[in-house]
Amino acid sequence: MRSMLRRFDVHRVTSIAEAVDARQRFGEDAAIYAGGTELLLAMKMGVARWPHLIDVKAIPALGRITATNDALRIGATATHWDIERNALVGGALPALARLEANVANVRVRAAGTLAGNLAFGEPHADPPSMLIALGARVVLEGKSGTRSVAVHEFITGMYQTALAGDEIIVAIDIPLPAKDVRVAYVKFQILERPSVGVAALGTVRDGRFVGAPTVVVGAVDEVARAVPTAQFAGADARDARTLDAIAEAARAAVEPTADLAGSVEFKRHIVGVFTQRACATLAAQAS
Repeated sequence: MRSMLRRFDVHRVTSIAEAVDARQRFGEDAAIYAGGTELLLAMKMGVARWPHLIDVKAIPALGRITATNDALRIGATATHWDIERNALVGGALPALARLEANVANVRVRAAGTLAGNLAFGEPHADPPSMLIALGARVVLEGKSGTRSVAVHEFITGMYQTALAGDEIIVAIDIPLPAKDVRVAYVKFQILERPSVGVAALGTVRDGRFVGAPTVVVGAVDEVARAVPTAQFAGADARDARTLDAIAEAARAAVEPTADLAGSVEFKRHIVGVFTQRACATLAAQAS
């Protein structure tokens, strides 16, 4: 039997205030609509239903990408394609531009948004691990005003977030790493979704980590997990024993879920493999 969308009403708003009003008015019966790549698929498959969609694409402020000396701000309706090709992003944070260039497929990148990706809480997603490693925050607007929530606190579980019933995402704020900090993202992917995605961030000088590297593993668990790495401060970043130990810490930090992409044992194994690759990339970039 072919899946079909059930009837819904689209409410086009032109300001953040209108969007917040609509969210409050319709409550749990409404969802924010920008790209719709996850939203409409879920509705078509019948796993979710919202009688009302609040279309925010006509709000000019939400489409902007801006930068300061120490941060990028990605507006909520900026698509993956917009971010991938944006000169500010490419100049300040090329690792994010590369990640966005490899999200899903061309159709998803052209229509889907970074904010929508986070709002859906999809566990098999590329952006969360890198955003968490960078210390990114989700900027929310609701009836009570504006608040900022760290990405690792915003995504609370599989398809679950901290978004309140009257709130919308207005932007994602991403701190820019210092010039000597390297950023890497590697993934193992089946079809169009990652089965494992590892983000690593750190400074390597004279072959050694300056401080501890940051490692976050995503797409294998219900949420992305930060790996405890304090013990690797000052370790030889090119030594196989260091990489093996970080990989073991990553395997211990995650709680893989078995699915069509692989068993728990298989996923735990590739978490280690791709953690090694991500950390080795940091050392290679510093050479």
